[in-house]
Amino acid sequence: MSIKTKLSSIITVSVLFILLLNITLSFYTTQENLRKDSEAKMVIAATQIAITVEQTEYSTKYVEGVYSDLLRKASILAAERLDPDIQNISNGDLVRVAEEVGVHHLSLLVKTEDDIVVERSSDPKELGLSTKNWGYWHTALQELFQYTQVRTVDQGQTANHFWSGPFEFSSSSPETTAKWGNYYDGKRNYIINPYFRGVDIKDFSNISSPDRVVDRTIAASQHILEITGINPQTFGGSTMEEDGTDSVHFKLDSRPIKFGSYQYGALASDRAAVRKAQSSGNSVVFVSTIEGKKVMKSFIPIQIQDAPSYVISVVMDYEVISSVIREQMISLVAISLVLLEIVVIGSYIVAAYFTKPIKAILATVNEVADGNFERRLEVASRDELGRLSGRINTMTRNLGHYTRQLEQMIDENQSVKEYLESVINQTADAIHTTDQAGRILSVNKAFEQLYGWEAEEAVGRRLPMVPEQLREEEEEHQRRLLNGEALAPIETVRRRKDGSQIEVSVSTSPIRDEAGQITALVSVSRDVTERNRMEELLRQSEKLTTVGQLAAGVAHEIRNPLTTLKGFLQLQQQTKKHDPKHIDLMLSELERINLIVSEFLILAKPQAVHYQKKALRYIIKDVLSLLETQAHLYGVMFTLKKMDQEMLVYCEENQLKQVFINVLKNAVEAMPDGGTVEIEIAKHAQNQVAVTISDHGIGIPEKLLPHIGEPFITNKETGTGLGLMVSQRIIQSHQGTLDINSQEGIGTTVTIRLPAVPEGTEEETS
Repeated sequence: MSIKTKLSSIITVSVLFILLLNITLSFYTTQENLRKDSEAKMVIAATQIAITVEQTEYSTKYVEGVYSDLLRKASILAAERLDPDIQNISNGDLVRVAEEVGVHHLSLLVKTEDDIVVERSSDPKELGLSTKNWGYWHTALQELFQYTQVRTVDQGQTANHFWSGPFEFSSSSPETTAKWGNYYDGKRNYIINPYFRGVDIKDFSNISSPDRVVDRTIAASQHILEITGINPQTFGGSTMEEDGTDSVHFKLDSRPIKFGSYQYGALASDRAAVRKAQSSGNSVVFVSTIEGKKVMKSFIPIQIQDAPSYVISVVMDYEVISSVIREQMISLVAISLVLLEIVVIGSYIVAAYFTKPIKAILATVNEVADGNFERRLEVASRDELGRLSGRINTMTRNLGHYTRQLEQMIDENQSVKEYLESVINQTADAIHTTDQAGRILSVNKAFEQLYGWEAEEAVGRRLPMVPEQLREEEEEHQRRLLNGEALAPIETVRRRKDGSQIEVSVSTSPIRDEAGQITALVSVSRDVTERNRMEELLRQSEKLTTVGQLAAGVAHEIRNPLTTLKGFLQLQQQTKKHDPKHIDLMLSELERINLIVSEFLILAKPQAVHYQKKALRYIIKDVLSLLETQAHLYGVMFTLKKMDQEMLVYCEENQLKQVFINVLKNAVEAMPDGGTVEIEIAKHAQNQVAVTISDHGIGIPEKLLPHIGEPFITNKETGTGLGLMVSQRIIQSHQGTLDINSQEGIGTTVTIRLPAVPEGTEEETS
C-alpha cells in the first residue's frame, strides 16, 4: 500500500471515528434528555392526580359528615323506640324501626367474651357477623361499650355516645358501599347500628373516586398507558395477587391498589421500587419490558398532610422516546455519509500533496539503509518536511562517522576478548561459569587440569563436582548468592571426573546484566591440598612446642607435692605411726596433682567440635545460674546489661561455657570482700560480638600481665594458669580474641570478641 493511500485512509478513518463518536454521543444525550423530559411529565401527571385526589377527599369527608349527622339522629330516634334489653327485640321490630327513622337497615351489636357481634338485624345477611378482625372499627366499638365515647380512633366522625366510620364496602355484601353509625348511651346492653347502603352512596363514591381522574388523565395523554395508586402498607403482601387484588385486604383503606389499574405490573420489581420511593422520598424510574412491550415506569411518593402517604405509579410507552431517537439517528447518519464522501475525495488530494517530498525522503533512506552514507537530500522548504530533510542529512553524516568508529571498536574488542581469554586460560586457578540452574557455560584450561573434564564434556551439563554429603550445603550457598548476598571464599571438597576428591578453596561471585539481574555465577577454584598439609605440619610443630612447655611446667608443678608426699611417707615409715593431719595434707597434695593432670589432658586431648548457631545471652545466663551459689558465698553479685538486639554466633556451646566459667570464677575469686561483676554483650566493629566481663577485685600485677595465659603463670595461690590457657585456645579455635586489661588494686576487664552471624539468618536460641 502506498503512502498516499495510507494517508488518505488515516484521514478517512479518523473522520469516520469522529462521526461515529458524534452519533453515539448524540444518541445517548438525546435518549437521556427524552427520559428526563418523560420523567418530568410523569411526575407532573402524578402530582396533578394527587391534588385532585386530595380535593375529592375533602368532598368525601363533607358528605360523610352529612351522612353521619343523619345516622346519629336516626340512632337517637331508634333508641327511643327500642327496649333496653335486646332479648325483648326481634328482627322484625328492627325492620319496622328502620323504616320509621329513615335508614336502609338497622342492626344491634352485643359484646361477647372476646368479640363484638351482630345479634339482631333487619338484614339477615348481617346476623352473626364478627368485628374482631375489623381493625380500628373493632377498637371504636369496644370504647363505646367501655366509655360510651370513642377516644383513640382518629378515623370517621365522633360525637356524644356516637361514632360513624368512613364509607366502606359492606362485609355481608362486598359489591355495595355503605355508611354505618354506632350509638351507645350506656342504658342498654347493645349498640344501635343504623346504616345507609345503596345506589346513592355507590354513585357518590364513583363520582368522587380517583379512578375517574385517572381515566381522564390517560385519555388526555396518548403516551401514558396506566396510572396506579399504591398502598405501600399492603402492596406486594403474601395475600396480594399478580393483578393487584387481595382477598384479605379488600377494604377501601387497606386494599393494595387504592385507585387505577394494575395491568402493566411486575410484582417483584415494583415492590422493590415502591419501598425505595417510600424510604427515600424521591421518584424511582426504570425501563422494563411487560408482555413484550417496552415501557418506562415511574413510582412517585405522595405525602398528604394528616393522611397516610402512598405511591402513584405512572407507566409510559417507551415508543415515544424510541421514535424520536430513530428519527434523529437517521438524520445524523445521512449527514455523516455525505460528509464522509467529501472527506474521502479531499483526503486523496491532500495525501498527493504531502507524499511527494516523503517519497524523496524514502528513496534517500533506502540508499542509507543499503550503506550509502554519501547521499544527501535537497532542502527546498522550511516547514516540518524541510526540517526533516535537514535532520536526515545530519543523521546520514553522523551514521557514516559512527559506523567507522564502531568498526574500529569491534576490532579493539576482538583484541581485548582474545587477550582476556588468553589470560583466563593461562591462570593457575580453575575458573568456570554456570547458569542459575547449575549448567556449565564455560571453563578454562586450569579447570580441565584440576577436575579432569574437557571443555567439550563440561559445557551445557551439570557436573557431579559436589560430594553427596555436601550437596545440601552447596545448594544453600548458591541460594544465598542468587539472593544477592556477598559470601567469602570457602574451603571445601570437590570431586574430580575420576571420582577422587580434592581439597579446594572456592570463591563464587554473581554475574549481572545491565538491569542488575543475576544471569550467571563465576567460580574460581584453587587447590589447597599442599597448603593444608603444610599448615597441619606447622600445627603439629606448635603442639609439640606447647606440649614441651607443658611437660616442663607439669614436671615442675608435680615435683613439689610429690616431695611433700615422699617426706610424709618416709616419716610414717620411720615412726610407724599414722598422723591424721599428715594424711589430710597428703590427700590435698594428691588432689592438686589430679587437678594439674586434668587440665593438662584438656589441652592435650582432641575434642569433638560441632559448631551451631547460638545466642550468647542464653549461654551466659546458663553459666550465671551455675556460678550463682559460689558467688553468694563470696558476697559477689552478677549484673548482665540489657541488650537492644539478640547476638548470635557460630560456636561449640560447651566450650564457650567452659571459657565463661573460667573467667567468671577468676572474677569472683579476685573479690574476697565481695562486690559486683558486670557483664555486657554488644555489637562490635567488623561484624563482631564483644563480651566484656569486669570485676573490681585485687587486679593483676603489671609485671605478671604480659605472661597471663602461659602454663602455670597465675596470680592465685592455688591456681595453675592452665584454665586461662585453655580459654585462649578455645576462643582462637572460634576465630576470636581474648584480651585482658587490669590494674592492681582497681580491677580486671576481660574482653572476648567472636564473629557474629550475618543479619537476616534465622535465629536459634536453644
